[in-house]
Amino acid sequence: MQKNYYSIIDIGSNTMRLVVYAQDKSGRLHEVENTKAVARLRNYLEEDNILNQKGITRMVDTLKSFKDVVDTYELNELVCVATATIRQAKNNQKIKEIVMEEVGWEMRILSEEEEAYYGYLAVVNSTSITEGITIDIGGGSTEVTYFKDRLLVNSHSFPFGALTLKDFLTGNKSMEKKQIKLRAYLLEQFNTLDWLVDRQLPLIGIGGSARNLAQIHQSRENYPLAGLHQYQMNDSDIAEITSYLSSLCEEELGKVEGLSDDRVDTIIPAANVFLCLYQMIDATTFVLSRKGLRDGVFYEQMTNHLESPLYPNVLEDSIEDLVHEYNLNETQIHHVQFLTKKLLEELQINGLGSLTRHDWELLDRACYVYNLGQYIDSESSAQHTFYLLANRTIDGLMHIDRLKLALIASFKNKTVFNQFIDPFHSWFLKKERKKLYTLGSLLKFTYSLDATKRQVVQDFDFEMIKSDTIKLTLYCNNDFKPEEYQANKQKNHLEKALQKNIELKFVLN
Repeated sequence: MQKNYYSIIDIGSNTMRLVVYAQDKSGRLHEVENTKAVARLRNYLEEDNILNQKGITRMVDTLKSFKDVVDTYELNELVCVATATIRQAKNNQKIKEIVMEEVGWEMRILSEEEEAYYGYLAVVNSTSITEGITIDIGGGSTEVTYFKDRLLVNSHSFPFGALTLKDFLTGNKSMEKKQIKLRAYLLEQFNTLDWLVDRQLPLIGIGGSARNLAQIHQSRENYPLAGLHQYQMNDSDIAEITSYLSSLCEEELGKVEGLSDDRVDTIIPAANVFLCLYQMIDATTFVLSRKGLRDGVFYEQMTNHLESPLYPNVLEDSIEDLVHEYNLNETQIHHVQFLTKKLLEELQINGLGSLTRHDWELLDRACYVYNLGQYIDSESSAQHTFYLLANRTIDGLMHIDRLKLALIASFKNKTVFNQFIDPFHSWFLKKERKKLYTLGSLLKFTYSLDATKRQVVQDFDFEMIKSDTIKLTLYCNNDFKPEEYQANKQKNHLEKALQKNIELKFVLN
């Protein structure tokens, strides 16, 4: 299938970035190229807000190098946007003309409202958070938004960014005193917006400074999962990192794992911004969003023919992506969902396994991606399934929920389950580990009822015939010997989890 390619060039105050997306058969966009150049255009903005010739030359040269890259793709569309520094430059119309003349691109200068809006749009289309505060710290401005029921309610652009705030940290005073002055300024600025105070909502960080903060925290915690999107921290985590970074000299900062070279001089002011806003809104958590302004622009582009730019269900779309990517059998998935849900409900009714309605949410997702690792290698499919699901971004799932999905969908036996969960032992209480084991064994059993992918087992009756025995009468529409063999082979895992015997009776209708 021929892919469609789209590109966006983001001209920021600190960095300039080129991203190329490929649109797959599900319609979703995936990055295939991501190139960054540290231009620091903010440093070329004169006191009279004129971007000087040196800055213009640097910007144009960078854009020409980007053009060499995008010319290797047959693009369906290219968008070039500029943010705070170009927006604030009095000669921005002349700059637009130069870009068109020298590079051949129409440069779109985003307003403050647009910049904030695209950050919000990226968050609600790539997470399942329905209400929260977003913050995007650029080099020359900081955008915050408040959304509720996934709809934008308030937005604001502050005239400070990581590059301008670092001026607070110059001079001979102690780092502590300089940061006290910086925080006082930030709190004064944030207090001008009454819709920020005591919100008690998730704070979602967007942009390079937020990414670096999360990367540093993951490194210091020896975090066992891959991926940054939807990574969570709390205020004590941010405070600890801020304190740690503040104790280092510039040379030491340059060696911090997870900190980009171009953010060595801006990470401390940025961390203070996150911490101050976290405390101002009394946030419930800090969530990193890898999707930001650039993604928001294309979410709008991709939905311009629809009534709303919001994807109806972020998580469902992400799961569907996995189904398509790994060529999973959708007919089998839906049939196993029916069997799994019915068995779960019967176990609930009979008070077995401490199962709840919420458990169906986990099982429902796991039905879609059960054993997807067989796409790579059938012999080690459990290992591939666990690794793929635990370590890839799944929009709409926080890391802990992604891990739960991986543990259930990769279930093979108790030994392998314990191997997978061991590095995360402290993440779960004993009863939670037992629940995940039960759900995994249940799903493995119901998939065995469709071992040949023919939907032979059409339905079943559930009966408790003794206090320690479950009887399942399984009604079949065809030869059921393969299913009977597999079900009897796999039922022992579920028997151990429920501490009940399971008798199977296969009946040909």
